[in-house]
Amino acid sequence: MALFPKFSKKKDGVNVVMEQKLLQNTNNLILNAETCTGCGICVDACPEEAIVLGLVGASRRGAINYAAPIDVDETKCSYCGVCVIMCPFNALTLKVDGKERLPIIEKEGFPQYDMKAEINDEKCVKCTTCEEVCPRDAIDRNVPAYEGTYKGPVAGAKPKAAAMKKKTTFTVDKEKCSLCGLCGALCPAIVVKHKEFTAESGKVEGDVIWDETKCDACKVCVEVCPEECITVEREIVSDKIDGKVSIIQDNCCTCRWCAVNCPTEAITVEKIFEGDIEFHAEKCPGGCSTCAEICPANAIYLPTPKPAADMKHEIEPTIAVNKDFCILCGACVNACPGEDIIVLKRTGVRMKGTETDLFKKIKAKLCTTRTSKVKEDVPGQVSLKVMGKA
Repeated sequence: MALFPKFSKKKDGVNVVMEQKLLQNTNNLILNAETCTGCGICVDACPEEAIVLGLVGASRRGAINYAAPIDVDETKCSYCGVCVIMCPFNALTLKVDGKERLPIIEKEGFPQYDMKAEINDEKCVKCTTCEEVCPRDAIDRNVPAYEGTYKGPVAGAKPKAAAMKKKTTFTVDKEKCSLCGLCGALCPAIVVKHKEFTAESGKVEGDVIWDETKCDACKVCVEVCPEECITVEREIVSDKIDGKVSIIQDNCCTCRWCAVNCPTEAITVEKIFEGDIEFHAEKCPGGCSTCAEICPANAIYLPTPKPAADMKHEIEPTIAVNKDFCILCGACVNACPGEDIIVLKRTGVRMKGTETDLFKKIKAKLCTTRTSKVKEDVPGQVSLKVMGKA
């Protein structure tokens, strides 16, 4: 009986770890079941047909916790890393002797996604829109915290006046100033220092000291000065706040939520899949909403009900998709419990590098039109109804 290779599979928290022990090295394919969307791209990509779909809808909705959206046969897997390369959600990792590696990429034996997701720093105003709309936590907003931050109070937050680069000038007409101290009593940026009071002069003498770092040019001192002797002027040197906003490429699924909603058009994102998707809402059973709940790009929604008076003999749709945000990943098709409700048609994949024969075979599978259909001939496994060839 052969001692090698040895295979094992174990669950480690949210990860499912497949292992292949060879005589001289150990390979591990790690699936993050929490990150996995059940899109099924790895199923089409696997050259050994070692990956099958699981209970995508139930696992992604949290209805079950004993199965992942996909299942990998550790004995069939060749640990080539093609599934790692093709996973658009970074849910798979290949380790060789404990180190993350992709030998097939190192040998230039397979292309990679041609990711185009970037932020023009010159146009970016460091607002919060992209970070808030991103469904995949792919925005790194490395900006200092200021008073009033949208995430709530932050320890050590900078004064809001420090957000803009400015030059403030503060002048006091000493001929008019009576050193009454009112400005200093109201503003932390001003200190009125009096000299020692002496009967020799019989006058109040001293100076008005101003700290520019504490001044926000609110001009309260100007308004309250009884002698009208204070002048405050502020010149904005730059209205851009410090910091940098960037896209975390490993997390980005190219849904374009950020690019569509950026108020300054600073973001460029191009989808990695080309094609179309159709929703036949008339076939959808009301009350399901599985596809909307599991969509990794938040592209599927339940349409707002129309008033009966506005229907005009129309059949109200129970489900819809915003194609601007759909990434054609196929997770909805895999999770849909109905038949022929969602039709996915991919026509291309954005890749860089040499398109090898292996990739061309995978691309043909990915570009095969398909629709939702649950087949029960293999319990626990879900197959897709093939509509046509690429």
